[in-house]
Amino acid sequence: MLLQRQFPALGFSPFRVGECVLHELKECKRSQLPVSRSHFRGLKLINEYYRVNDSKRRPGQGHGAKKHDGLPQNADLPPVLPKKKKKPYPIPLKKILQASRADKKLAEKGIEKSLEPPKNGLLVPDLVPLAYEVLDAWKILIGGVAQLLHVVPVYACSECSEVHVAQSGHEIKDCEGPNNGTRNSFHSWVKGSINDILLPIESYHMYDPFGRRIKHDTRFNYDRIPAIVELCIQAGVELPDYPSRRRTEPIRMIGKKVIERGGFVEEPQVHHSSDGRSSIVDLDTHGALERFSPPEESEIPRIARKTINAYEKVKWGVRKLMKKYSVKACGYCSEVHVGPWGHNAKLCGEFKHQWRDGKHGWQDATVDEVFPPNYVWFVREPKGPPLKSSLKRFYGKVPAVVEVCRQAGARIPDRYKPMMRIDIVVPESDEARLVA
Repeated sequence: MLLQRQFPALGFSPFRVGECVLHELKECKRSQLPVSRSHFRGLKLINEYYRVNDSKRRPGQGHGAKKHDGLPQNADLPPVLPKKKKKPYPIPLKKILQASRADKKLAEKGIEKSLEPPKNGLLVPDLVPLAYEVLDAWKILIGGVAQLLHVVPVYACSECSEVHVAQSGHEIKDCEGPNNGTRNSFHSWVKGSINDILLPIESYHMYDPFGRRIKHDTRFNYDRIPAIVELCIQAGVELPDYPSRRRTEPIRMIGKKVIERGGFVEEPQVHHSSDGRSSIVDLDTHGALERFSPPEESEIPRIARKTINAYEKVKWGVRKLMKKYSVKACGYCSEVHVGPWGHNAKLCGEFKHQWRDGKHGWQDATVDEVFPPNYVWFVREPKGPPLKSSLKRFYGKVPAVVEVCRQAGARIPDRYKPMMRIDIVVPESDEARLVA
C-alpha cells in the first residue's frame, strides 16, 4: 500500500507593506482556503493598500515626479526642426480630421456652420483695447532696441542666420552657410542690425480678410507690413494708412463654402498726411537706428527695463490675440498670413516646392512663428574671452532681446533663467574632457 505524502500548504513569507505585516497564510483565519484563493486575496490586499495611499498623495507627488515645484534648474531649448521635412501641426492631425469630418456631415445635410466672433467676420469688443496695448508695446520695443544697439555690440554672421551679443564674435564652429568648409565652420562676423534682433516677419495687408484671396498675379496690389501690426489691425486697431473693413452682419458658411459675405468691397483710397509720413513708419524696424539717437549713459538701465517689459507684453498679447484670430503659417518656410485662409502667391522655395508649384503649405501658426525669439548664446562676461567650441555643451541660450537688455542692465524674468544655465560652472578648455 502506497503511503500518501502530506505536503504543507503553500503560503507567503512575512513582509511589510507600510505599517501592516502580512503573515503566512497558515496563521490567518482562512488558512483552510485553497492556495489560489489565498494568493489572490493577498494580491488584493496589496493593491488596496497602494490604491488608498496613492489617493492620499498630493497632485504632482506621483512616481517619478519632482520633489520641488516651480521652474526647473536647467531647460533645453525647443529642438531645431529639419528643413527637409514639414513642420509638425500645432493641433494634432487627428483633431483636425475629426473637425473636418463633422463639418462635412453638416454640409451634406445643408446645415449652416455656427460661427462665433471673430470667425464670422465680426470684432471681439473685449480684445480691441488689448490690440491697442500690443501695438503701443511694439512701438516701444522697436524704439528701445534701436537705442540699446548704439551701446550694446551685436554681431551677425554674413553667411548664416547666427547672431551674437558680445564685444566680439564667438568661436563656436556651427556655421552652416555656403563655403563653410573653407572657414572650418567658423562664422564670418559683421556688425549686426535691429533686424537681427527683431526678425522681420511680414504679412500682406488685406482690407477684407474674408474677401477675395490674394493670387500670384495680384500680389503686388497689397502692401507688406509686420505681421504683428496686421494682427492688431484685424483685431480692431484703426490706422489711417491701412483701413480695414468692419462688418456689422456676420458671414455665413456651409462647410468650407461662404454663402453670405455681404458682397465684395473695393479698398478705399488712402489719403496720406501732408508731410508724407506714413503711420506705419514707427511700427516698422526699417530705418529704426537712424530714427533714434544714442541714449545717455544714465538712461540706459531705464531703457533696458522698459524694453524688456514691452517685449513680454507683446509676446503675451500676441498669444492672447492668436487664440481668437486666425493666423496661418507655411509648413515649409517662414511665410505668415493673418486671416482665415492663406494667400495663393507661389513664393515658397523650400523643401519640394516643385511638387506644390511654389504654393505654401498653410497650417495654423504658432506664437514663435509670428514673433520669433531668435535665441542667442548667453554670455556671462561680454568683455571676456570669446566662447569656445569645445565648451559648447556648457553654455546656455536666451532670446536676443533679453540678452541685449540684460547686458544693458535690466533684470531678467525668472522663466528665462533655466535656459541660460547660470548655475553650471564652465570648466577650462583642458578640463572639459574630464567632465562626465
